[in-house]
Amino acid sequence: MKNLIIVGCSGHAAEVVDYINFINTNSINPKYKIIGLIDNTESYYKHYSFKEKFLGNADNHIVNEAVYYVIGIGNLSIRKKVIDELTLKGAKFETIIHPTALISKTAQIGKGSLIAHNVSIGPKAIIGEFCVINSRCTIGHDSQIGNNNFISPQVVVGGYAKIGNANLLGTNSCLIPDGEIGNNNKIMAGMAIFKKVNDNETVFFRFKEKLVVRKEI
Repeated sequence: MKNLIIVGCSGHAAEVVDYINFINTNSINPKYKIIGLIDNTESYYKHYSFKEKFLGNADNHIVNEAVYYVIGIGNLSIRKKVIDELTLKGAKFETIIHPTALISKTAQIGKGSLIAHNVSIGPKAIIGEFCVINSRCTIGHDSQIGNNNFISPQVVVGGYAKIGNANLLGTNSCLIPDGEIGNNNKIMAGMAIFKKVNDNETVFFRFKEKLVVRKEI
């Protein structure tokens, strides 16, 4: 059995705890024990009425080398900051895969990633480190997803598609086969991506128009 600390106490962390409890309930022997949760905002912990212990402020947390850490933070910029800080402190990270996910034996999933319930990941697909593949997503064969991406519920990524790092794909969005998304983009809910999205862009609808906003860097 692996001991875990959940990083974060907000809504995404609450979902992560539910997934871990589901894994344990549906295993012959419990796979994980949650030692507790850390967060800079204790009110989140109280709001979700966690049964597990609150271990204090995340910024001042001293890494426990005997446990594995699971990132329960949805905000991509905060996730990256926290991951980098914990990595420098020597933290180890666990990959969480919900038992209802259908994952090809030839797919690859990086450390620290979360694969939620009823996800489908096709043959030769590659998921990078610290990604969230949320509930009911379909990741097509031979697709490549980089690091620290948040893929919201019911997103479809077509075969041979490529996604870079630090992207947010909103609920029910779709990337067509062979499509490409760069880095640090926001693809809003319901968007179908037919053309290449470069870096630092936001793609969304305004009334019946599709708009692309490019951020100057």
